[in-house]
Amino acid sequence: MRAVLQRVQRAKVTVGDEITGEIGIGWLVLIGIAPTDTQKGIDGLAEKIANLRAFADDAGKMNLSVQDVNGSVLVVSQFTLYGDCSKGRRPSFIGAAPPAIAEPLYESFVIALKALGVPVASGRFAADMQVELVNDGPVTFALETETVE
Repeated sequence: MRAVLQRVQRAKVTVGDEITGEIGIGWLVLIGIAPTDTQKGIDGLAEKIANLRAFADDAGKMNLSVQDVNGSVLVVSQFTLYGDCSKGRRPSFIGAAPPAIAEPLYESFVIALKALGVPVASGRFAADMQVELVNDGPVTFALETETVE
């Protein structure tokens, strides 16, 4: 699993004219699922994101988690995180899980974050979405389940 975290002052995702998810301070998480991803990886990534200390404390140091700042997480599925652009001029997406595998794991990730007490909003799986955000910092991290401890 791959996730791109962007620390935001606010973010929202829209499908057509409908806002499907919106948050204030917190993380915008773009998440891609691979065919080999498991529930264990989902749980580990959720725990990492819920507790990652990358929000400023009173001294201005990255020392607080999203929970410490009463923030939220906006989760958006993004299979293009598994796009391979190494050959030719058109990306290949064979590294991304097919929807039948990816959608239940995406939903499970949202549930895992909520179970940790994090307020979560989300996009709509496999929809054409428009994502708006105000990146705070900017602070952006890329995580993979293989590197999450």
